[in-house]
Amino acid sequence: MRDLALIFGVALAAALAVGLVGAVTLRLLRGRSITVHISVLLAMTVGAVAAGVAVVAQAMFLSPHDLQVVLATVAAGGVVSLAVGWLFGRRLAAAAVWADQARERERRIEKGRRDLVAWVSHDLRTPLAGLRAMAEALEDGVVDDPATVAEYHRRIRVETDRMTRLVDDLFELSRINAGALRLSMSAVPLGDVVSDALAGAAPLAAARRIRLVAPEAGWPTVTASERELARVVGNLLLNAIRYTPEDGTVRVDAGCEVDTAWLAVADTCGGIPEGDLSRVFDVAFRGEPARTPAVEPGGSGGLGLAIVRGLVEAHGGRVEVQNVSDGCRFVVRLPAAGI
Repeated sequence: MRDLALIFGVALAAALAVGLVGAVTLRLLRGRSITVHISVLLAMTVGAVAAGVAVVAQAMFLSPHDLQVVLATVAAGGVVSLAVGWLFGRRLAAAAVWADQARERERRIEKGRRDLVAWVSHDLRTPLAGLRAMAEALEDGVVDDPATVAEYHRRIRVETDRMTRLVDDLFELSRINAGALRLSMSAVPLGDVVSDALAGAAPLAAARRIRLVAPEAGWPTVTASERELARVVGNLLLNAIRYTPEDGTVRVDAGCEVDTAWLAVADTCGGIPEGDLSRVFDVAFRGEPARTPAVEPGGSGGLGLAIVRGLVEAHGGRVEVQNVSDGCRFVVRLPAAGI
């Protein structure tokens, strides 16, 4: 019994020495990945076993051959342990990174939901209050001259149309987020879609003395759903017009790169702050108050660019934004039609 206690004490002392070295190593490597930490822990465990066996073998006066056999056996087990630990350590590290990214994404989504509710509440409450006041004035006979009555009716229609567009945007965004969007894909001439979008945006651009510039030829054909593609182009044009100061220019052009077609909408808004470039496609993001235009007919409640990203990604494409010399440039990339 005393011999066993002595063997245990000697092995424990050797294992503690290795464990102390491992603890110091872990402290020095505390900023490294989970894989490194797991590998060090396994190496420390194997090393503690090997040190204990070696010390006890020396105390037992084993022959060199027997000692080599024992150490070879421990080494074989150690190699397997290290290999398995390294493999599963990588998987644990990847899972930890994925979980951290998922939490961060969930936080962004939740913040986006809160912002969306706040913006939509504001965008609905303001026109509803005006509609109620005008309706009560008409109902109570406070306003009775034909010109004022006609103006009230016109403003009621304009505000109703704006709220209808906002509700349509919310419905479109909910379809995108729920994965319920169904695209009818076909070969769509991009020039026709851009021409229709320019015609629809022309009155708003003219009211703000903004020039709309686009080439007459060279438009590629893309594989897309025409209705959703028209919404993408229309939203980009509306966004560019809203942020471009009077007497500015909005330019639309396109081209092809191998099997990808691109569409670019550039404005002269003065650029977007670098910290906001990665957030312009977030739901309800409107940028700095100084750059955010006043609520106007056709406003999207901060949903227009979020819808653009959702629709483009549903087509298997991507959209990006970058600052240029006098403004910013949105580029949409879609699969080119193979015709």
